[in-house]
Amino acid sequence: MDGSGTGMRPRLTLGQVVNMNVGFFGIQYSFGLQQGNMSPLYRYLGADEATLPLLWLAGPMTGLLVQPVVGALSDRTLSPRGRRTPYFLVGAVLCSLALLAMPFSRTLWMAAGLLWILDAANNVTMEPYRAYVSDRLDPAQHAQGFLTQSAFTGLGQTLAYLTPSLLVGVVGMNPDAVNDRGIPHITTLAFLLGAVFSITSILWSVRTTPELPLSDAERARIAALPQGMGPALREIADAIREMPATMRQLAVMKLFQWYAMFCYWQYVVLALARTLFDTSDPQSAGFREAGLVNGQLGGFYNFVAFLSALAMVPLTRRLGARGVHAAALAAAGVGLWVLPSITDRAWLFLPMVGVGVAWGSMMGNPYVMLADAILPARVGVYMGIFNMFIVLPMMLQIFTLPLFYEAWLGGNPANVVRLAGGLLLCAAVATLRVRSAGRR
Repeated sequence: MDGSGTGMRPRLTLGQVVNMNVGFFGIQYSFGLQQGNMSPLYRYLGADEATLPLLWLAGPMTGLLVQPVVGALSDRTLSPRGRRTPYFLVGAVLCSLALLAMPFSRTLWMAAGLLWILDAANNVTMEPYRAYVSDRLDPAQHAQGFLTQSAFTGLGQTLAYLTPSLLVGVVGMNPDAVNDRGIPHITTLAFLLGAVFSITSILWSVRTTPELPLSDAERARIAALPQGMGPALREIADAIREMPATMRQLAVMKLFQWYAMFCYWQYVVLALARTLFDTSDPQSAGFREAGLVNGQLGGFYNFVAFLSALAMVPLTRRLGARGVHAAALAAAGVGLWVLPSITDRAWLFLPMVGVGVAWGSMMGNPYVMLADAILPARVGVYMGIFNMFIVLPMMLQIFTLPLFYEAWLGGNPANVVRLAGGLLLCAAVATLRVRSAGRR
């Protein structure tokens, strides 16, 4: 048995599958902090609403540049710790350092620069981690592995979103206590906790579930490959030309899906500030309270994602990843369309059920469909390329939304959230057009 993808891999117990995915908790806690706090943090430092998407460029740009290259390099890496593990460790250390520094940003551009470092570090970790799951598990366990990974996405982001509210409600911190740049102390502490989770969770997975040793034949194959950046870039180009049809069809779905999610993350706090508290002033108590409400909603939908990802394991096996994902996206689309019309806090949680189910599916089911369609020897590079279908829609959103934010959306962040809902419904339709290479 080996880790090459050419032989049978040992079946892992549920506990082993859980241990190997604990590292995703730290990665996704970091992403949850970004989703819930970067737009308010930018506004505290003086950013305006219309150009806010441009300050989110770090995530998609670093994903576009880093993940395919790192994925290709990890396919060719031979080290005492394995092919993927060195990337986990380097990325986790850099992520922790960026999280430590972020809440102490003195200027808008300092925060934006740190976000570039943070996202680059997370991207160094992300696709080798997904390739590691595919390497380590027998194909019959792919659904369990990727949906367990999705469950840790929900759990990590649940805690990230809820941390500010927990610091207020449980620890007793003052939500209106801010530093000299207007950044709340609860935000600062949340980022410091993220730095701890980032490194410790990765170390847990590395120690409890090491990579499988490569067979002699696979080591010889990798050693014979040309090394360095040039061959890796050529491998990416070759892989794109030879991309399976299933992967191309998934790209259409992801165009709608990720344009929508970036709209939602960037503007939901601003939308809640207007619909619940009738304010757009980032220094007002209402704006800070909208951030806490979003944290509670985000924590709720991520907890729903955690539960639904686990529930989807048998559902995906029985019904297939395509149908399950399409239904989940449709539920989220309806939820986001109606969200800005709700002014009662308690009812805001109802549409978040659909968002949570979709988020649980987004982090698992597309990878189940992808894993059935790609060759094991190219898992790393294809996982990296697959991420391009996340970041390219995000980049498109960044450069196009400011062009019509005033003219088409009336300069109203609530309309951006409605747009996100409509695009998720389009993504659901596109999912039904995917023809999987495998039984899923």
